[in-house]
Amino acid sequence: MEQKNRQANSRGPVTPIQTEYVRARERKEQIKKARKIRLYRRLAVFAVIAALVFGWMTWSLIEKNQAIAAKQEEKKAALAELEKLQEEGAALELELEKLDDPEYIAKLARKEYLLSEEGEIIFTLPDEEEEEKDKKKKDGDSEE
Repeated sequence: MEQKNRQANSRGPVTPIQTEYVRARERKEQIKKARKIRLYRRLAVFAVIAALVFGWMTWSLIEKNQAIAAKQEEKKAALAELEKLQEEGAALELELEKLDDPEYIAKLARKEYLLSEEGEIIFTLPDEEEEEKDKKKKDGDSEE
C-alpha cells in the first residue's frame, strides 16, 4: 500500500474534482472576491472625495479668515480716520462760531494781517521754531 501512495504522489499534482458542488463553491468565492474588490474601490473613491471636500473646506475657511482680518484692519483705519475728521469738524465748527463774534474777527485781523487800532503799536516777535532754526544755523556756522 505504501508503494501505491508513493506512486500516486510521484505522478504529479492532484487534479481537482469537477463536480457541481465544487464549481458552485468556486463561483461563490469569485463573487465574494469581486464584491470585496468593488467595496475597496468604492471606499477608495469615497476617501478621495472626502479628502478633496475637506481640503476645499479648510482652504475656504482659511481664505475667509484672512479676508475678515483684512476687513477688520480696514475698519480700524477707517474708524481712526473718522475720529480724526470728527475732531477736525468740531474744531471747524468752533472756529465758525467764533467767526460770528466781531471781537474775535478784529483780533484775528490784527494778528494775521498786522492791522492795528488807532494809536496801537505792533511788535512782532519771532516764533519759537524760527528761533530754534536760527540757533541751529549759528551752531552749524561756529563748528565750521
